[in-house]
Amino acid sequence: MAKKAISTLRTGAGKTLTKCIKMVKSEKTGAYMFKEVIVPNEQIKDFFSKK
Repeated sequence: MAKKAISTLRTGAGKTLTKCIKMVKSEKTGAYMFKEVIVPNEQIKDFFSKK
């Protein structure tokens, strides 16, 4: 499955999308988690500026 998801990001309309991974600290436990989102290239800065 992962290979299909990656290959679809690289072809056609996928060139306008980027997979962003941000490390977020949990308020309850204090542990760090990773938040993964596929966003349009224009919204990358907005994704990383939000808490």
